Amino acid sequence: MKNLLKISTLALFLIAGVSCENDDQTIASASGGPELLTPLDGSSYTLSPATATAEITTLVWNHADYSVQTEVNYDVEVALSGTDFATVVPAGSTTNRFLVWTHEALNAVALQAGLIPYSAGDLDVRIKSSLGSNSEMVAYSNTITLTITPYTTDLPQIAVPGNHQGWSPSTAPRLAASGFGQTDYEGYVALDGEFKFVGPNGSGAYEWGNDDWGDDGTFSGMLALTGESNCTATAGYYKINANTTTLAYTTTLTTWGVLGSATAPVTGGDGWGTDANMTYNPTTKKWSIVINLVGGQEIKFRANDAWGLNYGDNGADASLEEGGSNIAVPSTGDYLVELDLSNPRAYTYTLTPQ
Repeated sequence: MKNLLKISTLALFLIAGVSCENDDQTIASASGGPELLTPLDGSSYTLSPATATAEITTLVWNHADYSVQTEVNYDVEVALSGTDFATVVPAGSTTNRFLVWTHEALNAVALQAGLIPYSAGDLDVRIKSSLGSNSEMVAYSNTITLTITPYTTDLPQIAVPGNHQGWSPSTAPRLAASGFGQTDYEGYVALDGEFKFVGPNGSGAYEWGNDDWGDDGTFSGMLALTGESNCTATAGYYKINANTTTLAYTTTLTTWGVLGSATAPVTGGDGWGTDANMTYNPTTKKWSIVINLVGGQEIKFRANDAWGLNYGDNGADASLEEGGSNIAVPSTGDYLVELDLSNPRAYTYTLTPQ
């Protein structure tokens, strides 16, 4: 009887313990999403690359309502206005109840969503809340609409299809303008006979049937959109300038060399009077030479053994500027010197010790 009483008592304690443990297990549930407080619905922002890292606005929202006190994940979601978030652009994640947008951060979101640079467009913004690493118990805030004018730092470009690459605008080398909204295109292309100029369509694709320019038929350096002839050039490496507003274009045949006080042992004299000729590689699209250079001295690149077209480096950053500063050679020795003019208006060079 005593053993039976002990067993019964122990069973009661176990049942009581399990009951208490179950009472402590509260299942989380979402009773309401966060509320987006700022910025105000209908706010407008014009973004600028000049202040790229500066704050443009801060999103602030209150807590999402969950039945337990726990850390909540918040994701900012953006979409083109009126699309009901059919395509969501992620715009930031945090466990705080605010998110700072800089000009460049909001600009990246706006462009990814599909807004056009320098044109005002509307974006819908909402906050998604969730619990845990698996993003469970999802709830959404109210939606606000912001008017955004984004920017781009990409230079406008036109393609140069022709005999040199099979007349395919989509894979043709490009010329770049000096800035957004400008039409003064420039670049270097290895030509081989006839060619034309093709601009991008509304979606940014380069294809026939959009704007394409050829010679006006006089072959005096003027372009035409209709009734045009193919432009022509003998085989060679050209600096091309084309302005689709003034309709003027030029093609300058070039070969490239390196010269300067650092080349004196190879070229003779003080090194500034004679070029060491470089060789063009059509596969890498670079001009190159292996040459012995003197440390502590300088070099530049120039075309056609003349100073009319030359490049130096104003910032000692391996990027080239027309007429730029002399380039310092760090130490004496053999170098592979490479000149890359294949990226329009983003010309570079390398000095690689051998």
